[in-house]
Amino acid sequence: MNQKVWIGIAIGAGIGIAYAFTARGKKHAWDRWDPKDMRKKFATHGSDLMERGKKMMDHLHVIYDEGRKVCEDAGDLWQHGRRMVRS
Repeated sequence: MNQKVWIGIAIGAGIGIAYAFTARGKKHAWDRWDPKDMRKKFATHGSDLMERGKKMMDHLHVIYDEGRKVCEDAGDLWQHGRRMVRS
């Protein structure tokens, strides 16, 4: 189950990074994927990309932790309810 969550997070992060690249400037479809242009973008905005990626991963970590807490609380409530029904 944990692996599925991390795979989902990785896919979401990839989509977010792809969206960040495409939202910068509207060009023709073939100009967007020019290898020389992509290399220049990475070279000039590499630190910005790393910073945004780190912030995104920090937010995803918080969301994952909160979701885990909610699941644990739901499990505790379920067990408590089952104990009450048995009594």
